[in-house]
Amino acid sequence: MLNPLHTASYHYHLPAELIATHPVEPRDRARLLIYEKQTQRISHAHFYDIESWVPADMALIFNDTKVIKARLFGTKKSGGRIELLINRPVDAYTINVYIKGRVREGMALCFEHQLVATVTALHEDGSRNVTFTCNLQPLRFEALLPILETIGHIPLPPYLHRDDEAVDETDYQSVFACHEGAVAAPTASLHFSNALFQKVCQRHPHAFVTLHVGAGTFKPVEHKIITEHPMHSEYFNISAEAQRLLQSNADIMCIGTTSTRTVEYYARTRQTQGEANLFLHPDNPPIRTKALLTNFHLPKSTLLMLVASFIGLKETLRVYDEAINRKYRFFSYGDAMLIV
Repeated sequence: MLNPLHTASYHYHLPAELIATHPVEPRDRARLLIYEKQTQRISHAHFYDIESWVPADMALIFNDTKVIKARLFGTKKSGGRIELLINRPVDAYTINVYIKGRVREGMALCFEHQLVATVTALHEDGSRNVTFTCNLQPLRFEALLPILETIGHIPLPPYLHRDDEAVDETDYQSVFACHEGAVAAPTASLHFSNALFQKVCQRHPHAFVTLHVGAGTFKPVEHKIITEHPMHSEYFNISAEAQRLLQSNADIMCIGTTSTRTVEYYARTRQTQGEANLFLHPDNPPIRTKALLTNFHLPKSTLLMLVASFIGLKETLRVYDEAINRKYRFFSYGDAMLIV
């Protein structure tokens, strides 16, 4: 029996061939499934038709974070190879990361460009804290970014099972990305071409928030009861324009789950900057966001539970069954879903 608080209820079977390993070209040619909440009707279109489905008076909130080249390949001083994935800054000099390979506190990890990471802490969640130096000089996070641009790799999601390619530098980035800091893309945004983005913005009130998506977005829910899941936190900032829009009476449509969590965190706390760790699910539904544009998400993920917070678990699984039967493409480079 389905229970919206049981993690097992969010399982579904996805044929491997429906996992999109590359986006469609051009990006606005992805398919679009539309779910209308009032009638529970499901319709099918293409993303370039989205304007036909968004109510004229709907205001849009975008996440303008920019993905950094957060994956580094290096060696221990002993010669053993390691892979490091930046998660987020802890402070100006301390970075939380994930490392493939056994490490201990005090260990130095060497990369190109005379870049060295020293492990300063090991955490129970599997992450580690490191500090970076270049030519023996300590690096602040903002000074690390141009080095990452030179020697780092685009941090593609693990379920793609492939190395990043040159084309991913643009494919895995929204056309309006501007604030560096994310290690995963806000994937609903990837469907907008420049022309379609400009067209939509001309017709709707809109504003930007920034949420630097962390590696925790891919962390599965492992507890039997979803409310026991320790939700990851991510840095966010809400622009003055977004604050004014959210304080108005306008109906809000969020472009992606990351924008949704940012808007809903603000709606509950009125905080405009800091760390957001809001977990939306059927027992904690949105209170400010009326419509959602999103992709199709992994089984038992907090993102799937967020979708269920809008339309309920039963309808979410019905929509996903429909998408699978019609061979929609799933996950980060896949097709889109609009809830209105």
